[in-house]
Amino acid sequence: MTLNIRAPLPYICAMNTRPVIGLPLDSEEGGGYSKLPWYALRKNYSESVARSGGVPIHLPHEPDLVEAYLERIDGLLIAGGAFDVDPALYHGGAAHQTVVLKSKRTEFELAIVNGALARGLPILGICGGEQLLNVALGGSLIQHIPDAVPNALAHEQPNPRTEPGHEVAVAAGSILAGIVRLPRIPVNSAHHQAVAAVAPGCIANAHADDGVIEGIEKIGARFCLGVQWHPEYEISPADRLLFDAFVKACRR
Repeated sequence: MTLNIRAPLPYICAMNTRPVIGLPLDSEEGGGYSKLPWYALRKNYSESVARSGGVPIHLPHEPDLVEAYLERIDGLLIAGGAFDVDPALYHGGAAHQTVVLKSKRTEFELAIVNGALARGLPILGICGGEQLLNVALGGSLIQHIPDAVPNALAHEQPNPRTEPGHEVAVAAGSILAGIVRLPRIPVNSAHHQAVAAVAPGCIANAHADDGVIEGIEKIGARFCLGVQWHPEYEISPADRLLFDAFVKACRR
């Protein structure tokens, strides 16, 4: 059998390369799944990366391995979780009574985000991952939306996360606008904190109707973008387009 291959072999290999996307895990000290400390991450984060052509790998919180991780990945996805960034890291004053910390996870994620920024690797932050990205870049956070935003929407939506909670307006001319190609998109919402001051060198690329910032992006970066909603649930075509754009940016 004769193969009729018109493209040079190196080009064919490049087309078939799936970029490796690092996903730091969530962690618990014990209880629920196991009496001992454990790592976990919802399946739909990895499934969305894989559907868009990436190879998801999970990263345990080992600060001494940050450089080794960064040498092996083509992009970084920081997921959300039921915890908050320590206000001391952004000069936020005393912690609100609702604030829950996971110090080791935050320490690790800040280290790997800063390493990825230094290397120019694409980064996607989701929900708490967007908040951490904003802090890593020098911005600050609202500690508890209901106490800080008059007439705020239900950002911790009562309906399932597989359904929209509200819409966001997408900033014209932003990278996000170029990805979703719509001025408004439906989003799900599961957060009590949000970006307050946008980090230097970044812009807000999406807002809820109550004024809460729903997305940020770093100006001039190959791909450095955070969204406050959970696109891994893929409740609209815009969510898949976001993952597609991220994975595409991770191809070297």
